Amino acid sequence: MTARPPTPRPQPEPRSAYKVFRAIATRWEDNDVYGHVNNVVYYSWFDTAVNGYLIEQGALDIHQGATIGLVIETQCNYFAPLAFPQAVEAGLRVAHVGTSSVRYEVGIFAAGQEQAAACGHFIHVYVDAVTRRPVPLPEPLKHTLETLR
Repeated sequence: MTARPPTPRPQPEPRSAYKVFRAIATRWEDNDVYGHVNNVVYYSWFDTAVNGYLIEQGALDIHQGATIGLVIETQCNYFAPLAFPQAVEAGLRVAHVGTSSVRYEVGIFAAGQEQAAACGHFIHVYVDAVTRRPVPLPEPLKHTLETLR
């Protein structure tokens, strides 16, 4: 059996790697017993940042829309701790657009910091809200995704 070469360790990215930023308020309950934001909270921030942006841009209607995005994959690398009451910003970009899927990449930054405290991604597959079967990306969504590329 041959050994695999080591995978390069992920590195924090700069603000310039992202297209749009959204402010995120930390909450008292975000901190864990170790005194920093718990790892699972970052995934909530990813969802909040991306979906909030899509809603504001008119590309997602969570109440009446015929199409919804379901997360099928997610991942995060952590580089520096964050803690309540620190102000946080999420940088957004789109890495890949398929027929019915999108890979969003998110950098989580302490407000005013140049390097990300965490970087991650998640993939949405867009489906019919009733049948839950994949559908082509709606035109308003495709247009909004261009602003994140």
